Amino acid sequence: MTTGASGPLSQAGDEQTSVDSPVPGHSPGATGSHSTSAFWTLFIGSIGVVYGDIGTSPLYALREAVMAASGGHGGIDRENLLGVLSLILWALTIIVTLKYVLVLLRADNDGEGGTLSLMALAQRSIGRQTQAIFLLGVCGAALFFGDAMITPAISVLSAVEGVKLIAPNFEPYVLSTTVVIIFGLFFAQSRGTAKVATWFGPIMVVWMVVMAVGGVIHIADEPHIFASVNPWYGVHFLATHGGTGLLALGAVFLSVTGAEALYADLGHFGKKPIQRAWLTLVFPALALNYLGQGALLLSDPTALENPFFRLYPEVTLPVIVMLATLATIIASQAVITGAFSLTRQAIQLRLLPRLDIRHTSESQEGQIYMPQVNKVLLVGVLFIVVLFGSSDRLATAYGIAVTGTMVVTACLAFIVAWKNWHWPLWAAVMLMAPFLVTDLVFFGANLIKVVEGGYVPLMIAVGFMISMWTWTRGTRILFEKTRRDDIPLQELVDRLEKKPPHRVAGTAIFLTSDPVTSPVALLHSLKHYKVLHEKNVMLTVVTANVPRVPDAERIKMEVISPSFSRVFMTFGYMDEPNVPKALALCRKQGWRFDIMSTSFFVSRRSIRAGRKSEMPLWQDNLFILLANNATDASEYFQIPTGRVVEIGAQIAV
Repeated sequence: MTTGASGPLSQAGDEQTSVDSPVPGHSPGATGSHSTSAFWTLFIGSIGVVYGDIGTSPLYALREAVMAASGGHGGIDRENLLGVLSLILWALTIIVTLKYVLVLLRADNDGEGGTLSLMALAQRSIGRQTQAIFLLGVCGAALFFGDAMITPAISVLSAVEGVKLIAPNFEPYVLSTTVVIIFGLFFAQSRGTAKVATWFGPIMVVWMVVMAVGGVIHIADEPHIFASVNPWYGVHFLATHGGTGLLALGAVFLSVTGAEALYADLGHFGKKPIQRAWLTLVFPALALNYLGQGALLLSDPTALENPFFRLYPEVTLPVIVMLATLATIIASQAVITGAFSLTRQAIQLRLLPRLDIRHTSESQEGQIYMPQVNKVLLVGVLFIVVLFGSSDRLATAYGIAVTGTMVVTACLAFIVAWKNWHWPLWAAVMLMAPFLVTDLVFFGANLIKVVEGGYVPLMIAVGFMISMWTWTRGTRILFEKTRRDDIPLQELVDRLEKKPPHRVAGTAIFLTSDPVTSPVALLHSLKHYKVLHEKNVMLTVVTANVPRVPDAERIKMEVISPSFSRVFMTFGYMDEPNVPKALALCRKQGWRFDIMSTSFFVSRRSIRAGRKSEMPLWQDNLFILLANNATDASEYFQIPTGRVVEIGAQIAV
């Protein structure tokens, strides 16, 4: 798999390629051990970032599940309520605790998690690239973007709706207030979240404690609510309610949305802090809150309109609503940050064109801001908020993207358990089959909601999948077309050494994704300038299927002739490609050069649709659009712009 190319340019990947061989690396999450102070910092931080989404699910999950179980009438039936609550508690136990916390956190790619990391690990495990694994990874990544647009919408809407309990006349302003908060949230992304993030953990710790206290207060109203811990109530409810049971099951899944963040943020916090936070605080707080809501509904069915906020005395509601709003903003921020990180991985793995990546923190490498992605997310979130208008209507659209991602994760995890952990096939099947079946059941239950709004995240995911498919297909076609006319590098070097053109002082570095053939920039330079530098370096930037590559493995040099050499520069898909900084490592291998007397030559291709294209016209146009929005190579690889020479050519795709 190749990654990134230059400008609107070399969509064939003239500057960068990738490898599947493992490169030893290191990541904070890989060690699994921390000092005591660092551990508690990561523990609190994980509560703010990792559990922000799932920690706000009690705002709407039980309400929507009970409404679905009653057929939309809102009546409270004791057995139905116990069944729905049992399904929620066991969904948290099976999907989050067993699948993610105890199993998937072990499937790290040198300390990194997430769908694309798992895809890369699965490919490494079997020793080659396969179309099936690639498609699974693309599908999971696309579905995540659907979730990234819906989570801020439903989270902020549900929190703002709580104001109606304090001021009933506020209802006409719920939508406009939500839009203002979302605008502010996305506008703040360019400022960076490093400083604000320091408050995420403590605020969410308070939120978890408040949820637990609210639940405990009302459990005493109906202690029989503990009967819902018995899974028989959940199974009996599904067995006796047919289609209504499936609708309720789709709503039950709202309680575990955000579980993917457990795995996606593994590299930021490490396995042990995430596990300890879930088992000691988050899971107990969620369970107690759901039990408290259930007990409240049994004792007061009129509380169904908003059971979460009704847990608390009316005098405390302003504080609770404010805290809920902060919690939902934090949950939204976590998903937005995850979208930025996932996009960067997709760019490095060449699923998307290079986009502008800005680092907003000097100390935290993971704190990045991507303007183009931010704009797309903002437009998508605002569209969803206006389209649905309320959290209960939006709940019908929620869940499909997340369940789809979980199905993909289970399939990839099976491959890792079998090939990477070297488990017998039967053992890998026994481990992952129950999780996959559970995920498929929830996915099927959510598919029922497609017509009512579930089509929205599916359309978003399909849009991203088409974009990634078009980009990978277009770059492959372009690469094959250009290679037909390329001259083998060794052949060109032999000619130039025997009959060299006029020499000029200094070093020329030609960026190319294909180290075997002559770079277009070199050929055009010879054609138009008819000169050759004293030293010429063919530089290929390689992306490995590991998160990070240590400096010791960064550079590989080969001498082709007295005036030509080849350099391979390897980065992990979580590394920041910095060519000048990496070139400094060449000095350790004996290559002396002066950056101020070095010129970087980059091929810039202007792409147009060909008459006999291998892609349909709409896909050609989409590929050209993506290429035209790609970030300039010199900026992406952090090459000083004053040292870059771009040589263009027009090519039909």
